[in-house]
Amino acid sequence: MSIILGIDPGSRITGYGVIRQNGRHLQYLGSGCIRMSEKELPGRLKQIYAGVSEIITQFQPDVFAIEQVFMSKNADSALKLGQARGSAIVAAVNADLPVYEYAARLIKQAVTGTGGADKAQVQHMVMSMLKLPAKPQADAADGLGVAICHANTNKTLIALAGKATSARRGRYR
Repeated sequence: MSIILGIDPGSRITGYGVIRQNGRHLQYLGSGCIRMSEKELPGRLKQIYAGVSEIITQFQPDVFAIEQVFMSKNADSALKLGQARGSAIVAAVNADLPVYEYAARLIKQAVTGTGGADKAQVQHMVMSMLKLPAKPQADAADGLGVAICHANTNKTLIALAGKATSARRGRYR
């Protein structure tokens, strides 16, 4: 059983989602958005760090998962996104959490079955998978999607490790 914090980074709005994974079962614990009020980037980065640190303190996750930077036509936007990710990652590392990164297409595929899904599809599937009474905000749904992606990836790795271990044991007996 582990608690997973998923982060959808942004320099203006950073979405987050927290789930508990118990085997195949996923339980919703919380989600929301860190909205930056500062106009200048250094102030927004400080808000991201403080917000993620507060979420870590509140939920005590075992794992931190975050969306990777995607290549953008606008280099300035990509750099700002990278800095926002860095602020969130530093908060996780300071809390001694293992950090996992996932590509946006992989996250969408884990949640909806297709890497080209739009935000509405992600919201709908997150609501369905976690049995939520209403659709979460788009950025919060993306944060939950990151957490779900990690949970699904983690289950697969555990299953593969178990098969590899039993196969190896079987060969040497």
